[in-house]
Amino acid sequence: MMAARLRFCLHVIILFLCCTVSSSEITCRNEAGEPVDWFIIYKLPRYKIEEVGSGVDYMYLDSSVGTWQKSQFMVNTSQGAIGNTLNPLYTGKVYKSNSSVYAFYNDAPPVLDYIQGYGHTKGVLLFDRSQGFWLSHSIPHFPSFPERGYLYPSSGKVNGQTALCVTYQYDQLLRIAKQLVYIYPRFYNCSVPTVFLADLPQLAQLCEGSKPQLTSDKSVEQLFSTQGEKFVSFVKSEHFVDDIYTGWVAQVLDADLLVETWQRQGHELPSNCSLPKHTMNIKRIRLPGSVLFWSHYDHSKWCVSRAYEDQVTCLGDLNREKAQLWRGGGLVCSFNPVIYKAFRQVVDWYIGC
Repeated sequence: MMAARLRFCLHVIILFLCCTVSSSEITCRNEAGEPVDWFIIYKLPRYKIEEVGSGVDYMYLDSSVGTWQKSQFMVNTSQGAIGNTLNPLYTGKVYKSNSSVYAFYNDAPPVLDYIQGYGHTKGVLLFDRSQGFWLSHSIPHFPSFPERGYLYPSSGKVNGQTALCVTYQYDQLLRIAKQLVYIYPRFYNCSVPTVFLADLPQLAQLCEGSKPQLTSDKSVEQLFSTQGEKFVSFVKSEHFVDDIYTGWVAQVLDADLLVETWQRQGHELPSNCSLPKHTMNIKRIRLPGSVLFWSHYDHSKWCVSRAYEDQVTCLGDLNREKAQLWRGGGLVCSFNPVIYKAFRQVVDWYIGC
């Protein structure tokens, strides 16, 4: 009888410890606040074809749902996947701690004036010596400073936006930090505690506003999530003066790419078939539920392989426009069939060469 009680008590303690670890670990979190390996959101534009929406509704995707799901939450509330993931930074548990690193970067940060010279990139890093997440997104003026609480900018309502969150172990996040050196992000709020300086000297420099020296003008790095999902990070500095999609990524991946970026009239680069592998501009998107919109109302930056057998999807920083040939930026590419199917099926119309 006593042995049975001891076994029961031990079982309860183990369950408690597991739940405690699960709730406190630094990780991407889904719509319910549960840890996930990765997720993607597609924030819908306000101006759709024959419809004006709220500008704060979004589609959600992770490995468990398998296809785009319309979220019950709005992106301008602290509920939902992004709010749940960033919550530790806004509750004060993490950003006041010396046991974790965090960094907010955005070429168009909230509150502050725009400054030329930084990479065209937006994201958040948060991790400790065990693991953490990299949230890369396309939303200007986001996220808000930790002490201000979770705020979504009104400017982020008009256009479509995307965000990719991946949970990585510490060694992978060290690689990501080195990749960011090429892009030269504008860090507007960050902390690299003293105990991390030996591992992250370049990130500390970036946080201080310094620009570390580069040995080349671009870099490719394989990354693996905590669950072993493979991602490939392509980053370029301003010294690589070319369209990242046509001049580099399509050729390395050996795939023709359909590219969705913000297509402002008079600024966009045309579809390009001058190299062995081609890039073609997507002009119209159709998400589930007959959500139809033009690329000039979509501020997201992503691409998919035209051929289904290539199964390539990339999300990133740069638009296909002339001015951004001279900007630092990157792409995170996946070969996951769930991600590929979700993005490939929403291509409603693209311009061939």
